[in-house]
Amino acid sequence: MRQGETADNQRIKNAIRTLPRDHFIEMKDSSLVLGRSIPPKQAVSDILCRADVRAQHHILQVGTGAGYLAALLSRLAEQVVTIEINPAVARSAQGRFNELELANLVLRVADGALGAPDLGPFDRILVSTPRVEDKGELLKQLTPDGFLIALEESDNKTHILARYEISELGAVLRTELALVDFSRDSGMTLLDMGVVDQVMLSEARRTARQKKLPVIKILREKLNLEDTTLYHRLAQESGMQFAGVDELLTEVQPELMESFSRSFLDSHHLIPIRLEDNILRVATDDPDSSVADILHMHACDQVNKVLVTPGDFKRLWATLELSLQGDSRQSRLAPGKEKSAGIETAEDLLDPANNHIEAHLITLCDALLLEAVSEGASDLHIEQYKAHTRIRLRVDGDLHDVTHYSPSPKDTRGLVNVIKIRADMDIAEKRLPQGGRSQLTAGGVSYDLRVQIQPSLHGEAVVIRLLPQSGNIVAIEDLGMDQTVMRHYRRLLDNPSGLVLVVGPTGSGKSTTLYAGLSELAKDGRRKVLTIEDPIEYSMNNIQQTWTRPDIGFNFADGMRSFVRLDPDVILVGEIRDQETALEAIRASQTGHVVLSTLHSNDAVDALQRLYDLKVHPNSIASELMGVIAQKLAKRICPDCKTEAEPDPVILEELFPEGIPDSFRCYTGQGCEACHGRGTHGRVAVVEYMQVNTEIRTAISLQYPVARLRSIALDSGLTTMRDSALNHVITGLIPLAEVPRILPSDRMAPEKRGGC
Repeated sequence: MRQGETADNQRIKNAIRTLPRDHFIEMKDSSLVLGRSIPPKQAVSDILCRADVRAQHHILQVGTGAGYLAALLSRLAEQVVTIEINPAVARSAQGRFNELELANLVLRVADGALGAPDLGPFDRILVSTPRVEDKGELLKQLTPDGFLIALEESDNKTHILARYEISELGAVLRTELALVDFSRDSGMTLLDMGVVDQVMLSEARRTARQKKLPVIKILREKLNLEDTTLYHRLAQESGMQFAGVDELLTEVQPELMESFSRSFLDSHHLIPIRLEDNILRVATDDPDSSVADILHMHACDQVNKVLVTPGDFKRLWATLELSLQGDSRQSRLAPGKEKSAGIETAEDLLDPANNHIEAHLITLCDALLLEAVSEGASDLHIEQYKAHTRIRLRVDGDLHDVTHYSPSPKDTRGLVNVIKIRADMDIAEKRLPQGGRSQLTAGGVSYDLRVQIQPSLHGEAVVIRLLPQSGNIVAIEDLGMDQTVMRHYRRLLDNPSGLVLVVGPTGSGKSTTLYAGLSELAKDGRRKVLTIEDPIEYSMNNIQQTWTRPDIGFNFADGMRSFVRLDPDVILVGEIRDQETALEAIRASQTGHVVLSTLHSNDAVDALQRLYDLKVHPNSIASELMGVIAQKLAKRICPDCKTEAEPDPVILEELFPEGIPDSFRCYTGQGCEACHGRGTHGRVAVVEYMQVNTEIRTAISLQYPVARLRSIALDSGLTTMRDSALNHVITGLIPLAEVPRILPSDRMAPEKRGGC
């Protein structure tokens, strides 16, 4: 008997192993078991073992779904009839059966409760959907020795496998066989989502066993998906709640961590969050983590898991640990041990006791970020000095002090810790610079926050750059280009191939100029556009956007190499930083693509020297470069308080050494409520444009010095920043005082041409 059972089990294992499960996993219809894809292998194996299917049997299966179970039965029995009530699901399943050439399988679209009496009797009937409650008609279609196996749902929503048969006296006998576990681990969930394949999953599981890590951690490193996207989808598929750390911090009860061993929580990837109505809520970054042991360690009735990303899990853990350390330190300070008045004691900044985080510091961090957003700031600066903290916002290019927040030195250190935790940095490291990222959502707009921490004499300084992810894309007409440059830019985008560079210093609006061009391409729809960015600054419809992942070895050059196989017309590379990216950009343009990118340089001609410095061959630059746009940002006059102004004679003397034009006029902003009294509101680009023609190509190939190249470019119609800035001044777009901030002293006067 045991040998027979072993043989039957082996037949089932062989059938499961040889049937391509991947063939069925795209089915996501709500009529399937649990409403999620196909049942896991272990559940299918348990059902088939209980059904005791023989090779000579005729089988009826009710509830076809994706068709996986019916296909397995067709490999175990002589004849299988499967019934599906949903026509759309049935058509999809029939297509799979046809592709697998399952000749002994008949699919009917009908009410499964009625069975298929004209094709019976059946040795086994498997009801794989709990929706069939009345089994009377089905039982009539059994052979004398046959029985019915049904999946049923209990009162507590668990699934039970029950066996029905007819006794010799005609009575219906029901026996509960076992509970059926339809839960899947995260690896199987990702497989059924179509995110990984079987080979990748098998390799990840082997690696996870070797390293004793969760399988999701191994797979996460191999997938080019944002953690938020990946874990949110995992939570949906696993029937769990997904939450962000900021949401959880508002309800956390730190003292709950004291009820558990730290090693237990760490090994199980669990953090207790809140106990309410005797229901314990725990956070985890591992969907497969077990909470069974918690019920033995804590007197709660129920444990509910909430899924968070690994970064949020670390932030949450560190915040709770530091909060508990702070509470413990406060409780240990007896009144007699307090510092004597008037005596200052130098504190060790590396002392873990200084890594305290209190609720008001989290609130202060949020308040500063929200103020930066409301002011339209591009950067937030926090600087520590001996007796005070200076907080400033960069608005329209200028720094402004925020005076209504005056945190103490101790609170500032705690504030820096909050920022570090949110940016996934090491809070214990205070001697070296650190960089990180986090995200913020305010007013329905998401911001990518680039955080840089720099040690200084009196403590750590912080700079946070705020990059809106879903703001309105600026149109080309609003960039600040004159009509001629605008027309040239649009023509560059329409070219069949070539390299277009937008250059300038950090924060000069280079990406905005490129996005303005991409938005027109997206509306056009005739060409495929791919981008690789770091980070994705704006989310755009109808354009495929990808971000770099240096942590897994995916950089700009890697993206370029893969892009050329995706049949693109236009490729945007966020920045040319190194020789490898520069060479890949040139190669992509040589193979028939328009390549758009940014580069750090001061003007259009200087960009050529930067390419030389990156070891790009001059002939390659000459053949592929179509045009260079150089730009800087100038403050825009507030339209609500603009008025004509008296020009500064010192600036005029620099601009017009040979005489001031009689018609020259300029404007300024007086300051009003709309611009917070600053007289300016927003910024506009001051643009230099170089169209690469035959003369310039020849000069590039011969690698002329930059001064001679600029002279040739001027003779070829170079639109200079001086031209652009003066045009903005005369039309009342920017104040005259902005010109010296944009132009170096040697470019204020008209440049001499024909110097070659």
